[in-house]
Amino acid sequence: MSKFIKIVLLITLSTFILAACSNDDVDSEIKDKMKNEDKIESNMDETVTDFEFINQDEETVSLDDLKGEYWIADLVFTNCTTVCIPMTSNMKVLQDEMIEEDLTNIELISFSVDPDYDTPEVFRDYAEEYDVSLDNWSFVTGYEFDEIKEISIKTFRSMLQEPQPGDDQITHGTRFFLINPEGVVIKSYDGVNGRVAEEIIEDLKKL
Repeated sequence: MSKFIKIVLLITLSTFILAACSNDDVDSEIKDKMKNEDKIESNMDETVTDFEFINQDEETVSLDDLKGEYWIADLVFTNCTTVCIPMTSNMKVLQDEMIEEDLTNIELISFSVDPDYDTPEVFRDYAEEYDVSLDNWSFVTGYEFDEIKEISIKTFRSMLQEPQPGDDQITHGTRFFLINPEGVVIKSYDGVNGRVAEEIIEDLKKL
């Protein structure tokens, strides 16, 4: 075997070993973050359906982007006149408390259940209306209604129904969801409860 081939093989083997070690390190970090999950009262165990959508800034948001950290999700729409108002207000309170507790590494993801209406521009205005920080909160859209319906039902165990004729209000769930670093929904909370932010913060501290 020539000296050149030996060098190429050595480099290839070294690269493979380093890549394997890197993956092991990532897996280890995720496991370390998840080891305290038994300290919270879990009420769900659903793997998040893979997705790749866009946010209010037309940037891609995917499940892969969120893996490795805990994140919070809900389903809303900007034209909502009922439950979305307290839900988004409570999520804003949660974000403020997360900033106070230095938990800003945790992402907040609001999926639109009315993606035809909720364009990125509409979501930017919506975020401004609630005075939210977009540093760790993404309003996600850019898909068909059937796609978010499938995610709502299969991932979040939450019903989703299109408006009746002559109505523009979509019927959807009001829960907030805590997702772990591996992309598994481990707990849901009452998103219209005035104490929901406090409950989530308590759980995040345990994690």
